[in-house]
Amino acid sequence: MRLLLAFIFGIFVLSACNSSNTAKEQPAKQTVENSTSHHVTIKEILHTSSYSYFLVTEDSEGYWMAVTKIDLKVGDSFYFEDGLEMIDFHSKELDRTFEKVLFVQMISDVPINSKQVIQANQEHGMPKPENAEKEIIIEMPKGATTIAQLFKNREDYDGKKVLVHGEVVKVNNGIMSMNWIHIQDGTKHEANFDLTITTQAEINVGDVVTFEGVVALDKNFGHGYVYALIIEKGEVK
Repeated sequence: MRLLLAFIFGIFVLSACNSSNTAKEQPAKQTVENSTSHHVTIKEILHTSSYSYFLVTEDSEGYWMAVTKIDLKVGDSFYFEDGLEMIDFHSKELDRTFEKVLFVQMISDVPINSKQVIQANQEHGMPKPENAEKEIIIEMPKGATTIAQLFKNREDYDGKKVLVHGEVVKVNNGIMSMNWIHIQDGTKHEANFDLTITTQAEINVGDVVTFEGVVALDKNFGHGYVYALIIEKGEVK
């Protein structure tokens, strides 16, 4: 099978600007497209620091979609299965409000389906975070669990409430009625150095925070968004 071009709003998570601006770009409404195969051709391209926006055509119908920044050109064609449709989405970097824009997690040069996406994620574990590994030296509060400990002993933490502490490296707000926070604490197990937390709290990139939340393993939010380990219902302590 030819190489799939994959990425995650990751969490998963979706934004239309760099980390420092994501909190300011929130959609007015959001809906999930029905799962089906699409084959589109690029007619126009707009880039931000993190995302590529494509005006595409499919069966003579045109619409905007967004993917993690990628080097494609007008006239290129690709496949995708489904995505998250944002209504009245404002991109601060582009200074433009899209009436509708479809955020897509995975594109491919061959037809794909959900089963292939999920199998690929399961075979390779948690999708590797786009965030670069930072050199972080912070003092862990009493009772906190490090990212390295979580991933090394993941089965021991499944379903349990834990305290985690780290520097916020990425924020995606207002996705599926949650805010998605990425933290790093300077530790890692194998290639896992980035931890995703879902929360209702509003946090800024660069903040050093302590969260308490519940560990979930092999979490599948649908549409190919599969996490080997994630912290849910995070509360700032």
